[in-house]
Amino acid sequence: MDTTSDQNHTGQNRERRGILAAGARIAAGVALASAVTAILPHAALAGALPKGTMVEKSALTLGFVPLTDCAPLVAAKEMGFFADEGLDVTLSREPSWANIRDKVSVGILDGAQMLAGIPLAANAGIGAFNVPMVAPLVLDLGGNAITLSRTLIQRMDAADPAAMAERPLSARALKRVIEADRAAGAPRLTFGVVFSVASHAYQLRYWLAEAGIDPDADVRLVVIPPPDMVTSLQLGAIDGFCVGEPWNSLAAATGIGRIAITSHDLWANAPEKVLGVTADWAARHPATLAALIRALLRAGRWLDQPDNRRVAAALLSDPRYVGAPASVLDAALTGALTGTGARNDDFVVFHRYAAGFPWHSHAVWTLAQMVRWGQVPFGTDLAAIAAATHRTDLYRTAAATLDEPLPLADTKVDGTHDTPWTLTDATAPIAMGPDRFLDGQPFDPADVAGYLNRFAITRHRPVPDPTA
Repeated sequence: MDTTSDQNHTGQNRERRGILAAGARIAAGVALASAVTAILPHAALAGALPKGTMVEKSALTLGFVPLTDCAPLVAAKEMGFFADEGLDVTLSREPSWANIRDKVSVGILDGAQMLAGIPLAANAGIGAFNVPMVAPLVLDLGGNAITLSRTLIQRMDAADPAAMAERPLSARALKRVIEADRAAGAPRLTFGVVFSVASHAYQLRYWLAEAGIDPDADVRLVVIPPPDMVTSLQLGAIDGFCVGEPWNSLAAATGIGRIAITSHDLWANAPEKVLGVTADWAARHPATLAALIRALLRAGRWLDQPDNRRVAAALLSDPRYVGAPASVLDAALTGALTGTGARNDDFVVFHRYAAGFPWHSHAVWTLAQMVRWGQVPFGTDLAAIAAATHRTDLYRTAAATLDEPLPLADTKVDGTHDTPWTLTDATAPIAMGPDRFLDGQPFDPADVAGYLNRFAITRHRPVPDPTA
């Protein structure tokens, strides 16, 4: 995986060397992740912290990257949900995910909006710091897309018109373009991702590989901070990108690019960002963490009321937050993305479908991608890392006072629902959304080997079938 510069971050080549060394450190990483669970308080597992419990720290600084899905933090501050919980929160706009990871790790930030892969990677022993982290709350489902340059779209239209008429759009026409470039001795196409362990990187790899394109051999993947994606595409530094909104909508609205496929088409209602804090911080501030979770859950509930989406777009348009035009943010928040056809109300979800619940199975899926692409060795105890990171007990403790229906299990099989369904294994039935994958195959967290063995393009070594 190649890279461009990522502000205040070591180069991707150095990160790749760290990934290649992960095998030697992974056992320590699993032990570290298991220790996270032991560090945190479990006295409150039987119920919520007593109402009115004083927070240990009221003045907090939380980091975010300017994206539509920082909306829960912005709404919690601007609509008074943090204040209602006795919290005085300063929001710190950060230029990149490396900044978020590093500042949370060393304590400059109390916590942050975070890529789901960052705390998982830290607990698996991957990366520069490897400070134990927890993610007790998911901030949103969905909200990403893959956008391609107008020139590349035109080449794909000419190469395979039939494939370009498919919906969801496959990458088959792109494969034809790549093959033509290879025959002509042209340089590989370059695509931007926001971080090597980001859902965006795995979604782009998934889309490419599903069409027979090897994302490591056939194209170049480079790391670019989200706000720089559109400019990089306009300047021709990249041929496409996978990023969260509103940067896809901005590229489409200005005619710089075209949205090819959304994350909803790749994995409907997939988990996206999380609230991330270090395990040590969580252990020292249990009441504060519970207050944070409650405030953000209330913000998510507010955001999922349709009339509030336009208000949220206006809030996010402030240069202190995202700074994109309110019209572009409104399109991103309502799922009315330019050039994608009909509006999709489930493009980004903040509260419904038990959106905030940190399923262990969702964490295992992300970790399975790390295995597939050679970042984590096959055979690593993914379930242990998932349980130590996605702290469902902390979520339940905080949410118990909000009259929230709570899932009773920590895992579920995804990819088996094409239509809305009801989760009955809960304190009260929960309406859930579709969870289908692009390839139509389910993901069972109890059978990661079987899942990984399906793929022809993979960096892990497939496990022989003992019954064959």
